Amino acid sequence: MVGLKEELLKSIWHAFTALDLDRSGKVSKSQLKASEAGRPGPAWVLSHNLCTVLNVPHDPVALEEHFRDDDEGPVSNQGYMPYLNKFILEKVQGNFDKVEFNRMCWTLCAKKNLSKSPLLISDEDAFKVWVIFNFLSEDKYPLIIVPEEIEYLLKKLTEAMGAGWQQEQFDHYKIALNTSREGLSAWDLIDLIGSGQFSKGMDRQTVSMAINEVFNELILDVLKQGYMLKKGHKRKNWTERWFVLKPNIISYYVSEDLKDKKGDIILDGNCCVEALPDKDGKKCLFLIKCHDKSFEISASDKKKKQEWIQAIQTTVSLLKAGSPPPHKEARQKRKELRQKLLAEQEELERQMKALQTANENKQRELETVRKQLEAAAARAAEEEKKRLQTQVELQDRFSLELEREKMVRQKMEEQVAQKSSELEQYLQRVRELEEMYKQLQEALEDEKQARQDEETVRKLQARLLEEESAKRAELEKWHLEQQQTIQMTEAEKQELENQRMIKEQALQVAMQQLEQLELERKEALEQYEEVKKKLEMAANNTKSWKDKVAHHEGLIRLIEPGSKNPHLITNWGPAAFTEAELEQRQKNWKGKKATSE
Repeated sequence: MVGLKEELLKSIWHAFTALDLDRSGKVSKSQLKASEAGRPGPAWVLSHNLCTVLNVPHDPVALEEHFRDDDEGPVSNQGYMPYLNKFILEKVQGNFDKVEFNRMCWTLCAKKNLSKSPLLISDEDAFKVWVIFNFLSEDKYPLIIVPEEIEYLLKKLTEAMGAGWQQEQFDHYKIALNTSREGLSAWDLIDLIGSGQFSKGMDRQTVSMAINEVFNELILDVLKQGYMLKKGHKRKNWTERWFVLKPNIISYYVSEDLKDKKGDIILDGNCCVEALPDKDGKKCLFLIKCHDKSFEISASDKKKKQEWIQAIQTTVSLLKAGSPPPHKEARQKRKELRQKLLAEQEELERQMKALQTANENKQRELETVRKQLEAAAARAAEEEKKRLQTQVELQDRFSLELEREKMVRQKMEEQVAQKSSELEQYLQRVRELEEMYKQLQEALEDEKQARQDEETVRKLQARLLEEESAKRAELEKWHLEQQQTIQMTEAEKQELENQRMIKEQALQVAMQQLEQLELERKEALEQYEEVKKKLEMAANNTKSWKDKVAHHEGLIRLIEPGSKNPHLITNWGPAAFTEAELEQRQKNWKGKKATSE
């Protein structure tokens, strides 16, 4: 019912737009009825005629109630289309004559819109083209037929006329059409077909027959038609009839004017058709089996027979599958394909817009980069100018530096010559230093020998000091014994005196020995002084050599004697032993003294 409603709306739209509308595009009160004359208005007439041809009860009270005056706005505030949907289209059952319905709408709109210029087609043919337009037009308003459907229709007409299709001619027309608008209106399509642009060389009758054939197929759902012989059920005689195949029925008439209908063959999914062998002098036979009756048909030739069998089998298959007629299914597929292509085109346009936006962004970025490059180029040119200026300055400076470098080179060559001379002198001084180094080694050997002699004298002095200490201890012992002896008796004193004398003699001998030791010590001291003088002379020689070496740029590091410990001084001069040795000897002397007491 939705498809039927859409088909009805297209024809009604043409009739409705032919009414005299006010500027707002709404039905005025005068269009409902003429108030002065009392005659019904155009909108009332349209509604009444629609109800009549669609077999819907007409309710004029509902029409006037729907468009009643109100205080809030003009008449027809609710609009005509809501009334049409509610009170007419929703009540349509499908039991009406489509041709009569379309002719009524055509009558209301043709006079106002049909071209006044002469056409190669009759008004009846123009009406059929108008109905075909409503079938093939897009489901959007205002109604137009797109170039793809125009091509389909023109191909069907050309095929029906038995002419060849001029694709190149239509391509040129399509290009010209696409540049100006999306498609054609119904009246433009009538003008195109009536102008004979795509039917040159064809007479009016041929064009009319082609339009009628396409009209029958697309509008009246005539799948196939033609004369064949039918065998009667009662008298069993063969009679020629005009057969018309539609999606669910085969009707047969006395002639092709369709005025005297003789019967129908109701088709459903259980029907079948099969070829029969020739019999009773009849050829090209086939049988149509239905639920309650069978029909024997004789075609004019084998080709017609096969075409009818194929057409009926196709119709039965469509009924089993519940599919629409081939031309409607093809139209739906073409629409779906256009919608798909449109969606793809919209997606492509969206992508193109996105790409264009991205391209514009890129262009802006490139423009920014170009400006940056120009700025960079300007900076680079300025820098190049500065660089060239700097290069000139550097070249001038380099020339000056080169001249200066030549002068410096000359000076360096002079200095090299001078340094070569100084190197010879330096090598001479090195040789002298090597000689001095040998002499210094000899002096160091002398100093080493002097130190060894000093050590020998020191050891001798230490031995003499030990002997002196021992003698002193012995003298103290004797002195104590002498004091002890004084305290003894006179007898003992005498004896002791004798002993004392002996001891004094021994003491004198010891004193002599001590004096002898003193002399030996003095001799050792003199030897020590002599060795010391030699050592000082060696040290002076070493110092002088050190000064010479330092004076000659410090090529050789001198070996110096180590530091000396401070010397102890005794009653007889500098001691030949250290303080630690003296402490050790004092401890030994105290130990011996304690033992003797």
